[in-house]
Amino acid sequence: MNSHVVKLRLAVFFASLTFSVSLRAEIVSATIKTPPPAEIGYFKLGTTRNPAGHEIGANSRSLLFDGQPVFPVMGEMHYSRVPQAEWRDELLKMKAGGLDIVATYVFWIHHEEVEGQWNWSGQRDLRKFVQTCSELGLKVVLRCGPWCHGEVRNGGFPDWVEAHKDWKLRSTDTNFLAAVKILYAQIAQQLKGELWKDGGPVIGIQVDNEFGGSPNYLMALKQIAIESGIDVPLYIKTGWPALKTPVPLGELLPLFGAYPDGFWSTSLQPMDGYNWENFTFRITRTDTGIGNDTLKVDHQGDSAGTEKYPHLTCEVGGGMATSYHRRINYDPRDVEANVLTQLGGGSSLLGYYMYHGGQNPEGKLTTLQESTGTGYPNDLPVKSYDFNAPLGEFGQINPQYYWLRRLHLFLHDFGAPLAQMPTTLSDLRPKDKNDFATLRWAVRSDGSSGYIFVNNYQRLQPLPAKSDVQFKLNLPGGEFSFPQKPVTIPADEFFFWPFNLELSGAKLIYSTAQPVCQVGDTFYFAEIPGVPAEFVFDPQTLTSTQTDFQNVHPGRKPAIKLRTKKTNQKIEIVLLSEADSLALQKTSDGESVIFEKPLKVSTKEVATELLRPAGAARQIPMSQGWAHKALAPTEADWTNAAVWKISLPTRLDASRNPLLRINYVGDVARLTLNGQLIEDNFYSGREFDLGLKRYLPEILSGDLQLEILPLRRDAPIFLEPKAKPDFGTNESLVKLLSAEIVNHR
Repeated sequence: MNSHVVKLRLAVFFASLTFSVSLRAEIVSATIKTPPPAEIGYFKLGTTRNPAGHEIGANSRSLLFDGQPVFPVMGEMHYSRVPQAEWRDELLKMKAGGLDIVATYVFWIHHEEVEGQWNWSGQRDLRKFVQTCSELGLKVVLRCGPWCHGEVRNGGFPDWVEAHKDWKLRSTDTNFLAAVKILYAQIAQQLKGELWKDGGPVIGIQVDNEFGGSPNYLMALKQIAIESGIDVPLYIKTGWPALKTPVPLGELLPLFGAYPDGFWSTSLQPMDGYNWENFTFRITRTDTGIGNDTLKVDHQGDSAGTEKYPHLTCEVGGGMATSYHRRINYDPRDVEANVLTQLGGGSSLLGYYMYHGGQNPEGKLTTLQESTGTGYPNDLPVKSYDFNAPLGEFGQINPQYYWLRRLHLFLHDFGAPLAQMPTTLSDLRPKDKNDFATLRWAVRSDGSSGYIFVNNYQRLQPLPAKSDVQFKLNLPGGEFSFPQKPVTIPADEFFFWPFNLELSGAKLIYSTAQPVCQVGDTFYFAEIPGVPAEFVFDPQTLTSTQTDFQNVHPGRKPAIKLRTKKTNQKIEIVLLSEADSLALQKTSDGESVIFEKPLKVSTKEVATELLRPAGAARQIPMSQGWAHKALAPTEADWTNAAVWKISLPTRLDASRNPLLRINYVGDVARLTLNGQLIEDNFYSGREFDLGLKRYLPEILSGDLQLEILPLRRDAPIFLEPKAKPDFGTNESLVKLLSAEIVNHR
């Protein structure tokens, strides 16, 4: 059919929808232009083709696989923070969650803590980790440093490197780069035969991290990597902060990030600074909140030339660590809404930091975590790096895992065209952080089809429902408004809806349900709680007379059955309840779906014996300088901790991943086994978990003790509103509320 005829018929159809608009509707609009073709040809990549003939590339909008756009999903897990025996099971969980790529830091201090003494064994065995990823069909991006941060001592620099006051670190200083050459040569040896060009999984490396100086340093690192034999398709840097002058075009792909809130802020208030913007839709990619304790990123937007690169991310917050002075405890929806705004804002690679939590390994010389004692602005737990991630440090599955898994199903089936769709912001946008009345939404479109993204949620700030809303899209081929009847956008809800979506020959003009995945010619959608589900199809593409389906009810069987006019192809629409959509998984062959049964959880209380009551709460010192943050306790402070002996059962079923779960109120808690620290926790209102399988069988017969320091009423720390305890008339508080074994099956 002539394309002009199609446009005319669609315009008439759209007009019929617009004609039925209620006069009381609150019409919100966006004007979409046909985007120019993506730019290509200036990227300075390594060897892009592997022995099987598959090729990885990039254009200005997305990564490419065999020349075609892709929308991969990447998540961070630090191999050196997870025991090797657990890697396979945890990577399988990551893959089941929809990840395609595993990102990991290579912490220099974990491998050469003592100069000349390299350790690539056990949980530091990078080669084995990469090979395990390969066996499971996961690609790998290595963040090689030499400076990584990652809340590690010295940002990952060994103490002996820091001790070289005659070196200018993170520069082209020849002595410093000579040491980096040895590091990169060691990494290259670990990766021998495992690079993409060799048929391996390693597709990219990041050089340094959060660097804002001269680009000559980053280019020197890239050259050292190449000379060391690390020849990969993608060479990467973080997109923040802005460099003094830009890296030459195409040399290093910038990757960005966004967090709902940060443990590093000096403020004792939630959502300090511009964090609220991550709950709106923006075209700018730079999150001025990341690392603003040290980077002082300004609010000037993206660096010149950023638009020449695809919008890739490596640090979309999958959770958040707790520092001593700032005890972040995200609601799962904080993570989910932040991810949605990144997707609606134009990202074509979702990369999570962290996706899997971890635990700092034992050091020869130090405890290896970031602390003010090492000149860094934050005190972090000695052992725990749980990060409240989708997968916790002991493999716990947190609620956001399921929401993200559902989103990743969509990206795997519908992400390729989405990756090439630029973002158009709504014509009316929030004026400031206190504008809760203006609906937050955006459009990604190729000029004819696409998706609207809506976020009516903000962390720790209830957003009211928006009544009688209709969306008007001014497209190059005409305008139309939908849905036909105004709807209420529920309070604190977020979602995306398709328009002009091709479904095996049938054109879905719009739906008020969220697409999830496709199996054959069956299409699964998720209901938006509180919004009637409606599906409207283009009559020119169907044999049936009914093309408008109102108030569709959710279930696991097809709610709509259609046939296409052109090929008489049968298609089916399944509308899932919210719960069923989060339980949905595809089978390994992708030919059918299953609904995951909820994990069976059993708990059993364990015996505790108070060995010593708490002493007086300590006076909390403050760090010197501009940061002026509360400092974590020293070893001497623990003499005033309350101490309990914990008696575990004599036998545990390791196959059920048993956890010791402690609920308490206090300042800081820690667990010791036979006098050795095995886990610690800054109180934030969350459970304090310990994975017991990791310590079997010793922990069953050893001396397991819990220590808790009292929390002061006037402690100069940030606690989430939900975590603040009732002190009553007390000036400090220590309570062990419960201790139990939690088993999952």
